[in-house]
Amino acid sequence: MSESTDPASPAGQIAAGYAFTGPALDLGALLWDGNCLPELQIRIPLSMLNRHGLVAGATGTGKTKTLQLIAEQLSANGVPVFLADIKGDVSGISVPGASNDRIEERAKDVAQEWRATGHPSEFYSLGGIGPGIPLRATVTSFGPVLMSKVLQLNQTQEQSLGLIFHYADTKGLELIDLKDLRAVVAFLVSDQGKPELKGIGGLSTVTAGVILRALTAFEQQGAAEFFGEPEFDTGEFLRTAADGRGLVSVLELPAVQDKPQLFSTFLMWLLADLYGDLPEVGDLEKPKLVFFFDEAHLLFNGASKAFLDSITQTVRLIRSKGIGVFFVTQTPKDVPADVLAQLGNRVQHALRAFTPDDAKALKATVKTFPNSAYDLEELLTQLGTGEAVITVLSETGAPTPVAATRLRAPQSLMGPIDAAALDQAVKSSLLHSRYAEPIDRESAYEKISAEQAAAEAQAEAAAAAAEEAKAAKTAAAAARSAPKPDPSLAEQVVGSGLFRSLARSIGTQLGREISRSLFGTARRRR
Repeated sequence: MSESTDPASPAGQIAAGYAFTGPALDLGALLWDGNCLPELQIRIPLSMLNRHGLVAGATGTGKTKTLQLIAEQLSANGVPVFLADIKGDVSGISVPGASNDRIEERAKDVAQEWRATGHPSEFYSLGGIGPGIPLRATVTSFGPVLMSKVLQLNQTQEQSLGLIFHYADTKGLELIDLKDLRAVVAFLVSDQGKPELKGIGGLSTVTAGVILRALTAFEQQGAAEFFGEPEFDTGEFLRTAADGRGLVSVLELPAVQDKPQLFSTFLMWLLADLYGDLPEVGDLEKPKLVFFFDEAHLLFNGASKAFLDSITQTVRLIRSKGIGVFFVTQTPKDVPADVLAQLGNRVQHALRAFTPDDAKALKATVKTFPNSAYDLEELLTQLGTGEAVITVLSETGAPTPVAATRLRAPQSLMGPIDAAALDQAVKSSLLHSRYAEPIDRESAYEKISAEQAAAEAQAEAAAAAAEEAKAAKTAAAAARSAPKPDPSLAEQVVGSGLFRSLARSIGTQLGREISRSLFGTARRRR
């Protein structure tokens, strides 16, 4: 027995912390004193994957391959996975990989029995931009908090937007797409609409103008495609294949990677929607879904305190729904402390220290790990591609010793599949016919437009009637009293005015205010 594998040695003591009795995912082999020790395996318990995690590291250090490695094993264990594919290189998880000298060498180093294996996958896109089954959300279900984030509104404007959603909810004005929201905002600052919010603070013309301009800019970026129907049912992510393996849902984002605020906030909507729809289940033998949140720093940049509080609470509570969340970013500093404190499983790839800011980030990262037998500040700058410092939660919930690890190689294709194969996979999916074609049914825009047209037509009819009455009065005999005129324009408009007609004709559809969750999200369930 070598000194490094002696159970009493530092390496042996580290490895003992990963000797789990239940099902676990194999991550790789321990690195100690410059050597890879294939007999000392580093693993993560399957039952702890709903306790959330962090995969971090500099660009090019292997974060994407780590996601692929974990996702493959989750799928093999019957756990569905959601992957956000920012760069377009994760689609290869659906087909077997191709062996080469580097893979064979890595497998030998870490004692891996490598077999080329593809995994059942579905491919999605945001609103149908790019390849994939379109994911859409209605404006109503997206809610005012997330909408304020993507529109980059300040706190006052966010509160006003919340008031607009409240009005639409109570009046049964369904906000399906962005033109619905625009129509309601415009109505509430019109002469007919101003009285509607007078009792609860009103909506200033200046704030409404800011919101309308933000909506215009948002639409010019192509964001209108993401909002509408059919709205995606996030329960689709929880499916397994016919052979019992978990389905890997890959959200293809290369076509919208220039819209970071949008796709990061949309990912948060997916999580919030899952949270609102799933029952409490407590601790399970394996999670219902593991959700990988790539480019996580984009979600937190510029976020208000209320928004961060909602993220923190959602992450804290969604664990009890059987959902595990892994945030993927460059350094732990990208994630707020309250969220980071809930991420018990950590895979930290190499960091660089080329600048003073890099050095600060390195020191901050080291402080986030428990006591270590390594000099982490030195080690984290020396790790190679496909190597990482790992600590996870053991089966008892206690953190394992910090372990430098040479990671296993994914068994699926480490790269994208070709465009024709991706297109074929999308069109052959059973979900394609359900979600591919957009639907534009009657909603707030159509109802407000119809009421405005009716009011205008009635006003014109009233004016014409008044002219006729005036002519008749002039021509009447002087001795005879003039006939009583028709109801005034004001009486006719108010009699079937927009504000009263909307409440009557539309309010009957919902009959009550929509109940909203932590993020203000809501959905009319099937």
